[in-house]
Formats: sequence, structure tokens, C-alpha cells
Amino acid sequence: MNPGSAVGPDATSVAVLVERELERLIGREGGVDPELWERAIALPAREFLSRPGKQVRARLVEAAWGIAGGQGAPPAELSLAIEVMHAGSLIVDDIEDGSAERRGAPSLHRMFGLPTALNTGNLFYFLGLELIARLELPEADALAAHRRAVRTSLQCHHGQALDLSIRVTELAQRDVPGVVATVTSLKTGSLTELAAALGAVAAGAKPERVESLARLGRELGVALQMLDDLSSVASESRRDKGLEDLRLLRPTWPWAWLAEESGEIAFADVQALGERVVAGHPAALLAERLAGAVAERGRFAARARVRPAVEKLRTEVGASAHFDVVEREIQRLEDSFA
Repeated sequence: MNPGSAVGPDATSVAVLVERELERLIGREGGVDPELWERAIALPAREFLSRPGKQVRARLVEAAWGIAGGQGAPPAELSLAIEVMHAGSLIVDDIEDGSAERRGAPSLHRMFGLPTALNTGNLFYFLGLELIARLELPEADALAAHRRAVRTSLQCHHGQALDLSIRVTELAQRDVPGVVATVTSLKTGSLTELAAALGAVAAGAKPERVESLARLGRELGVALQMLDDLSSVASESRRDKGLEDLRLLRPTWPWAWLAEESGEIAFADVQALGERVVAGHPAALLAERLAGAVAERGRFAARARVRPAVEKLRTEVGASAHFDVVEREIQRLEDSFA
């Protein structure tokens, strides 16, 4: 695993995966012109999967595999399964948020229309499950991996449902941190938990080691979301996504930190500013207000969230070069969201 690289399973690997799936489909359904399958499935899938992302989850699979005692490289299907499931969640998330861009290009629903994008996003969820099913694991491990993947998909949708249904200005100040933490744990933490757990299960780890790595994965996912939310209001290069969340009044970590640190009058004042943004006022002022109030707290919180989990697992497992990889990955994430 190379923490300095831009992607985990690279675009070539993902493209090969898409082509193989198309070949399987055409082989089963030979009465349809291959060009029709290309337009229906391969083109939108290839378009999205070829865009480079941070590949945090793919790297976590590999690190967990090594920490759990796996020899050599883990099965390619593990990282690919996590990445396509994550891709599916991003496509659906963009549809539900009305996002214009993703990974430096137009959102898939802007390029191919909502029906095709929605179908592609759902296809990726099921493709991830199919890839996990293809792993040549002992029966008990295969069942455990499948159950975790299904449970993760359900948790992601639970978190998304909560996120979509709540405006942060409708919440009592005392309730904001708990809502944000729950949404994050379900939407982001559950998928990074799955990445770590699958790496450990595939390596043949004992259940207690799988659970320890799963906890590390979830904590890393929460820290990742903290950094993402903070940079969305504090970083000019990522401000567009932050303004989108502010206009939708999504419950994000800057709101949670503000709720924990502000008095009632001050917090109510920022909530009122949020309502004015919904009514058409520029969102940049709200972003600046949140960033100015919680920037230092946010950076500390993200760092404090994941590092104790790393040290706890290091104590349980003992010395391993794979922990150095995890540490470098955490630092890389902190730097990338600066």
C-alpha cells in the first residue's frame, strides 16, 4: 500500500472490472446488441469509476489485512467491493442533494439523467455484494463478510434518511451534537468499519481481532467526516460543497462543535443566519462564521477521535509496520483537508 498514491485500486483496475461485468452480462443475454449494454451500464459506470478519489477505504482494507496477519496482498475483490459501494453512495447522495459536481466533473445525474444515475448507483451497491460473494473464503467467514456488507448497506441508508429529513435550524441546541454523531457513524463510519472488518475477516482473524479493527475503521470514518465537514467551510478550494450543505441546512460537524461551545443566544443567532441563507441570502457569510468559531476545535477533534483507537489496537496486536501505514494515512488525510 502506498500512502502517497492518489488512488487505491487504480482507474485501470476498475475499468477492467467494469468490462468483465459487461462481458458476463452479454454472455448471459446474447440477444441484445452489445452497444445497448454499453450505453445502459458500462458507459455511466466507467465514467464515474475512472475519476480518482482519495481511496481511503481501499487502503484501510489493505492495512487491516496486514494487521490481522494476512500474507502478501489481499484479494483484489475486497478493495474493489468497498470502492464500488462507496461510489454508489456518492452517486445517490449527489442526486438527493442536487449536487452539480463530484470528483472534479459533473455529477452523474447531470451527465446521464437522474434515472440512469440512480440505477448506476444502486448497481454499485449490488456489485459490491457480488464481489464479496466471489471471495474464496471458508464458509463461516464468507457468511460473516456477507452479513456485514448487508448490515452496512442498511446502516448507510438509515444515516442518509436521518440526514435528509432534518434541518439543523429545527433542532434544539442540545440535540445537534448527538444527531451529527449518529448520522456520521451510520453514513461514513459504517463503510470504513466494513473496509477494516473485511480485511480482517479475509485474513482469517479471530472475531475479537475483527471487532477491534472494525472499531478502528469506524473511528477513522468519523474523523474523515469531521475533516471533510470542517474543510467544506474553512477551505476556499472546497467551499462549494460546504455552501451546498449550508443551503440545505444539513447537520454537520461545524454545527455540532458550535452547539457545544456557544451560549444559547449566540447559537440561535447563527441558526437564524442559516434560515436567511435558505431564503436566498449568500451562504459564504455563514461559512465564515462557522469556520471562524470552530476551526481549531475541529482539527483537534478529528485528530483526537482516531489516534486513541490506533494506539489501543497497537497495544493489543504489538508492533507492526502496518500501523505506520495507518499513521501516514491519517496524516495524509489531515493534510489533504487543510
